[in-house]
Amino acid sequence: MEPEPVRTSLDDEPGHPHPTDDPVRMTLDDGIATITLDSPANRNALSARLVARLRHHLAEAGVDERVRAVVLTHTGPTFCSGMDLREAAAGGMAQGAEQLLALLRLVVEVPVPVVAHLRGNARAGGIGLVGAADLAIAPAQATFAFTEARLGLSPAVISLTTAPRMDPRSVSRYYLTGDVFDGAEAERIGLLTRAVDGPEGADEAVAALVASFRLCSRQGLIESKKLTIGALQAGFDRDGRELARRSAELFASADATEGMAAFREKREPKWVSEGKAGR
Repeated sequence: MEPEPVRTSLDDEPGHPHPTDDPVRMTLDDGIATITLDSPANRNALSARLVARLRHHLAEAGVDERVRAVVLTHTGPTFCSGMDLREAAAGGMAQGAEQLLALLRLVVEVPVPVVAHLRGNARAGGIGLVGAADLAIAPAQATFAFTEARLGLSPAVISLTTAPRMDPRSVSRYYLTGDVFDGAEAERIGLLTRAVDGPEGADEAVAALVASFRLCSRQGLIESKKLTIGALQAGFDRDGRELARRSAELFASADATEGMAAFREKREPKWVSEGKAGR
């Protein structure tokens, strides 16, 4: 059976871009909403438009009584590369940090289970989406990195969904070094539910989860999920606004401006803040 496209009010608006131009797509098949990040040209970066469309589809899925689970996946070799650095460099991060905060909380609070289905790599804010999902599957060969510190930033907002999933020593190691780690390590430290052999293995593992969801009642899934997200919600309530403020402040800093420029220009950064602490 071909997946049934989910029509949304935004999709039906006059003048809305053709679906092939949409950075996020959603289909519904036998109770499972599949939301696909479809902006491979920029590695599914969290641009303002992609974030808005993803939030829209998540909200639609959350109120659709036909939906008993959401699968969040992607086109291209990268699940999500994190914030759109071009937009960030243009000074759009004051609002961008708040939008990311709202997106991650929405993923956590979609009433039904959300599965992050990775067939490739994730970086920075993309790992925040992985942590926000209830379950996460990826190839053991996929790579991950919290790259923020290497750009003069910190994983402030995404710490709300990643730090609670990971063991404390691994949080320190990977937040502070920016080192790359693979899917097998991501499973070991708690970031992934399962790391499997290759993209096809990820497809099979997600299909098995979906089959299990279809054996459950929607009510049972909703009530069971409520038992699992309390600590994450408490973190958003306690720290969310402050972390978004801090993130926006860091993006506007001289170090971050230099770090993002060096990344785009493929050169070593010249940190502005070095030496200031001792003055």
